[in-house]
Amino acid sequence: MSRRDGLPIERPGKIICVGLNYRDHAAEAKLELPERPILFAKWPSALIGPGEPIVIPPIAHQVDYEAELGVVIGKRALTVSADDALDVVAGFVCVNDVSARDLQFADGQWTRAKSLDTFCPVSPLTPAGSVGDPQRLRIRCLLNGEVVQDASASQMVFAVAELIAFASEAIELEPGDLIATGTPAGVGMARGRFLRPGDEVSVEIEGVGTLTNPVVAG
Repeated sequence: MSRRDGLPIERPGKIICVGLNYRDHAAEAKLELPERPILFAKWPSALIGPGEPIVIPPIAHQVDYEAELGVVIGKRALTVSADDALDVVAGFVCVNDVSARDLQFADGQWTRAKSLDTFCPVSPLTPAGSVGDPQRLRIRCLLNGEVVQDASASQMVFAVAELIAFASEAIELEPGDLIATGTPAGVGMARGRFLRPGDEVSVEIEGVGTLTNPVVAG
């Protein structure tokens, strides 16, 4: 079975990511809070499941972790309102938005740096009905057992429902699409600590699960 066939969620047609969506992360990056959600794409070919290795290729030298709450769309949605947005959610997953910072800043945009093969680990789907209010969830990232990110989704600049509504104004969301809702403070770029072969990264979201991946050299 290939990596693409063995994913813990159905392979999405779109992965929509959100930049600077936590107040503390914007502060550590020394950037102003956005006035509207910053959306960018991550290619589905980057997806891997729990336990599969994050592979650092020779072209990347500053590879970072980003613990994020992932939202999987369950119903087709176009121009859905924020009041109705959570009704189109099938469930939630843990996401690690792995990023090659050196490529990101060299390119001046984010797609290549965040879409390298294996740079989007995801956990199995937890149905929306068993999660409740996503803004109450606690999100943590552990690097080799050390807590490096620890936040509540209540600290998001734009709530999950607002992100779905904003995206659906321009893009028809389809069942299986994945929205990664942004990362809190504590990323490696701010700490001066990037991923190295031999590391192990875990994303923990209460009520959703734990996603753990080793890091290897490509």
